[in-house]
Amino acid sequence: MMQCLMRHKLQNSGTPLINARSIVLDVPSAAAYVESLELCLQSRSLREGQKIHQHLLKNSSISSNSLVLEKLTRLYIECKKVEYARHVFDRIPDPSVIVWNLMIRAFAWNGPAEFAIDFYRRMLVFGIIPTKFTFPFVLKACASLDAVEDGEKIHGHAIRIGLDSDAYVSTALVDLYAKCGNLVEAQKVFRMMCFRDVVAWNAMIAGFSLHGLCDETIKLAMEMQRTGIKPNSSTVVSILPTIAQARALSLGKTFHGYCVRHNFDPDVVVGTGLLDMYGKCGCLTYARMIFDLMRVRNEVTWSAMIGAYIISDCVKEALELFDHVLLTAAGSPSPATFCCALRACSKLITMNRGRRIHCQIFKLGYLPDIMLGNTIISMYAKCGALVDAIVFFHEMNHKDVVSWGAMISGCVQNGNAQKALDFFRYMNQHSMNPDVATMLGILPACAQLAALQHGACAHGHAIVSGFVNDCSICNALIDMYSKCGMLSTARRIFDKMHKWDIVSWNSMIAGYGIHGLGSEALSLFHELRAAGLKLDDLTFISVLTACSHSGLVEEGKHWFDAMVQEYGIVPRIDHYICMVDLLGRAGNLEEAKSFIEKMPFEPNIHIWNALLAGCRIHRNVELGEEASGRIQTLGPESTGNFVLLSNIYSSAGRWQDAASVRIRQSNWGFKKRPGCSWVEINGKVHAFIGGDRSHPKSETIHKKLEELLVQMKKLGYNAVPSFVLQDVEEEEKEHILLYHSEKLAIAFAITSLGPNQPILVTKNLRVCGDCHDAIKYIALITKREITVRDTSRFHHFKDGVCNCRDFW
Repeated sequence: MMQCLMRHKLQNSGTPLINARSIVLDVPSAAAYVESLELCLQSRSLREGQKIHQHLLKNSSISSNSLVLEKLTRLYIECKKVEYARHVFDRIPDPSVIVWNLMIRAFAWNGPAEFAIDFYRRMLVFGIIPTKFTFPFVLKACASLDAVEDGEKIHGHAIRIGLDSDAYVSTALVDLYAKCGNLVEAQKVFRMMCFRDVVAWNAMIAGFSLHGLCDETIKLAMEMQRTGIKPNSSTVVSILPTIAQARALSLGKTFHGYCVRHNFDPDVVVGTGLLDMYGKCGCLTYARMIFDLMRVRNEVTWSAMIGAYIISDCVKEALELFDHVLLTAAGSPSPATFCCALRACSKLITMNRGRRIHCQIFKLGYLPDIMLGNTIISMYAKCGALVDAIVFFHEMNHKDVVSWGAMISGCVQNGNAQKALDFFRYMNQHSMNPDVATMLGILPACAQLAALQHGACAHGHAIVSGFVNDCSICNALIDMYSKCGMLSTARRIFDKMHKWDIVSWNSMIAGYGIHGLGSEALSLFHELRAAGLKLDDLTFISVLTACSHSGLVEEGKHWFDAMVQEYGIVPRIDHYICMVDLLGRAGNLEEAKSFIEKMPFEPNIHIWNALLAGCRIHRNVELGEEASGRIQTLGPESTGNFVLLSNIYSSAGRWQDAASVRIRQSNWGFKKRPGCSWVEINGKVHAFIGGDRSHPKSETIHKKLEELLVQMKKLGYNAVPSFVLQDVEEEEKEHILLYHSEKLAIAFAITSLGPNQPILVTKNLRVCGDCHDAIKYIALITKREITVRDTSRFHHFKDGVCNCRDFW
């Protein structure tokens, strides 16, 4: 090999071939190695370079020559073999600053980025003074790692040796601070620069765009032009994502026109950016037009187009385009493209298709990609296959905070909040610090279980981590505390927020509503109107629900009409359900029926179910039968419809009719959901099912209930037998009622907590009338505040009364 390379070199220089033979027969000199390696560098000939490396290892007199080893290091770097370069570099006796810079650049660009910082530190230990080329490379590594503290120390070093004012170094500092979110420091460095070229401006613009500051980004771009610097294609590519995030379609079209005028649009990166912007702005036609006109498409382009279809809910078209990537010369799908396809499967809830894509990912060897792994977890969870999600999660070799967050959110989505809390605990045991997204997953789990202690701990973590400035975290905390019975704490969080969005107001209004505080909900609603925020359809659902739970019929009617006439919001089926519920609860059953008949579209099962629930409260058998008949015609979706009608018959003493409903329920294949209640004691959630004796302290619980029953009877309590759906003796009915799940949970809490400590119980069904009466007596006897959260609302029992005033 050495002979061939030397002969080629000498032939090109005009030297007779005979002279070349005489040279190569001798041991090659260091200069010969350097020249040969330079030829490999020029042609990127890795294989030939490795042969020279093998030859070099046999030549002990040259194998430690710095010039030769530096040249070999550079060859490996240029050929993207950074680890090979590192091994050679470590053998160089006295590396020059140029080679140090090359190694730092290689790790900064190719990773692992932390090695670039390590090499910078080693460089200082060896007494090598960094140059103006060193700092941009190591600062890029800090930016990619979000290592702002390391970046600040490096900035300080650059100041000490007088290189901070260099244009390249200053631009790298701007990029670092901007990407790490310290926009104030980024602007400070930027404004102090003596000369700002287009690269410096782009770094500043990209920083603001990255953090979604659309207005500030556009202002910078305009200022850039006023200073005489013309935006280039990179400027446009930096700005388009923030336009997409703000859904500023008209502004996006303006930039599209700029790209056309300056002939940027044929560029694949610009074209992909425009396509992505139109897709995220919901303008699918324009996105597809750009896609079709692009002469060159890369993997990102295909992913962006598939993503645009998903955003516009054209999920089938997204999967068709993905199939086109698989079946045509578009190339093998990238991990990003697979992620888009999996998200489409999640939206369509097509688990079989998702499984096939999972298999394709496995065959292509992409499974180690952590982003793909996280998307697979989400796909299985959103398709209801929680077990598959858990199995895959445990099979993953590498997990990041997103993996844990996806698993926690998946458990909550599938109604397994307890499992979500378990995963959160395991996550902490693995020293994995939760991020904002994970907190947004765990807080709803705490709310679902009314696990106040877990929720308070999560709140503490959010404070320590600095997440409480995030509006979405505060909204989740408001919801969690409201559903854990701590409405005053929820209001304190709301009042301390620096900025409210419509979700903040809706959450707080809904919180008042489920606690039966309709007047307070309406008062806050009036504050919202005065604040000038745009009300949405969910605002009125919260208001109507609050009116329903507090019996504010006239107010509910008024705001339903105002929603349409004053705010131009077209009522959805959920608004109509709220109104039927409002009228039905108040006993205005005929008016509720008339309201249904005047609806602009056909009523669904949920509408008739709301009327049936009102019939159950007010024992209107005739109208209940009619509502139930409509439900049977449409096809019942759950056991709830059968149970309500059966309850109506049972309360009227029509046992044969009640039995007939239960038989019909069985024939339809529906099973009655057992009543289940939860209570949190010392951070552990305990679950109880009616009549169940499986709890370790079951004997103590039953004994306590029997003691309470004696005391309750002395105060005038009588069991309400109509709430037992079986046709059995009165004494047996009393026994059945005594061991309802909420009573078991309350008795356990009484035996587990100190005197006067409040009790919060959560139930998966509506609390029955007998339990509601009994808990009033228990609260009076034990001198405790007892709160029960059922599927309808909160019941706060104190001194023998409930805040619902028996209206629920």
